[in-house]
Amino acid sequence: MKIDVNGKSVDLEKQFTISELLKKMEVKMPDMVSVELNGKIIRKDQYDEMVVKDGDKVEFLYFMGGGNGFFRRTD
Repeated sequence: MKIDVNGKSVDLEKQFTISELLKKMEVKMPDMVSVELNGKIIRKDQYDEMVVKDGDKVEFLYFMGGGNGFFRRTD
């Protein structure tokens, strides 16, 4: 089976749940990752039951925080 993960084609030997796919793809800090499946954000409470199928597009989204949101020109 073939899926796209973050824009790259990945061959898998079988279908995986999102939780299994996070482990298979060795995603670091999976608690901090949101998953988009075919353009739809998947709730974390669905990761154990939502199955990724042949041809699906998966995005692992890492949200970053920080900064004060203030931009000041120096010129």
